[in-house]
Amino acid sequence: MSEAFHIISDGSCDLPTELAQEKNITVVPFYVSFDDEHYLKENVEIGIRDFYQQMVDRKGVYPKSSMPSIQDYQEAFLPFAQAGIPVICICITTKFSGSMQSALNARALLLEKYPQAEITVIDATINTVLQGQYVLEAARLRDQGVSYTDTVTRLEEIKHTGRIFFTVGNMEYLKHGGRIGKVAALAGSVLDIRPVITLKQGEIFPSGADRGRKRTTKKALELLLAYLRENGEHGLGVERYSIAVGYGYDIEEGAAFRDHALDTLQKKGYDIEEIPLYQIGATIAVHTGPYPLGFGIIEKA
Repeated sequence: MSEAFHIISDGSCDLPTELAQEKNITVVPFYVSFDDEHYLKENVEIGIRDFYQQMVDRKGVYPKSSMPSIQDYQEAFLPFAQAGIPVICICITTKFSGSMQSALNARALLLEKYPQAEITVIDATINTVLQGQYVLEAARLRDQGVSYTDTVTRLEEIKHTGRIFFTVGNMEYLKHGGRIGKVAALAGSVLDIRPVITLKQGEIFPSGADRGRKRTTKKALELLLAYLRENGEHGLGVERYSIAVGYGYDIEEGAAFRDHALDTLQKKGYDIEEIPLYQIGATIAVHTGPYPLGFGIIEKA
């Protein structure tokens, strides 16, 4: 190990395994279960594609997720504590999961044996592909030679800028997962009414509702464009932000949505060459169902 510091995140970051390995990021998986008894490590014991396929094939069965344990985090932290390499651990918003508390408990236990260990645990206040973008910004700072302390400072400065604008296939999983809150009052149970949702600073907020997929995905794009208009300081401002598209079961729909968004941004004069496309993982999909689709955007570090 020769890196100045190491980056760890929980499985909510939804980074593809190959990309996490390429960027030297350790991912501590969440667990998922379809029967409340047998929990499998996401992307270790069950692939995300298999997970989605089971959701689609087993309608009416609502999977559950479980956070990483204290031991999971201890095992992730240990080799770096032993090697004297500082760690930045980025966890899903504490309003959605106790993952960060597991990490903090693991840190406390390790410090008893390795009091010189440096482990900073950060509440990302975000999740899924947006958390992934945030983690990649941490890796970019590290790889540019920014110090451990300065990287932590900068990560804390930018996390409030993160937004997810997304829609879902239907309301059922949000209802069952207890994440529906104000969204229920907005969309109700009217036939084919689907919500458009904004996530910011760890909470979800209703941002509209409409009939059909085309209309709700259009609204998600409009929310992204409005955010860029409101927050652009230099020209159109897109260069200040990291943008990604997250999709669920249907990669073709995700790719078409991404391509349309990229084309729209370019036609409006935004200097942007690509938007990465990531599959939303099980941690979030247990609440959204198999067809989440939307954007993550956050200020670059």
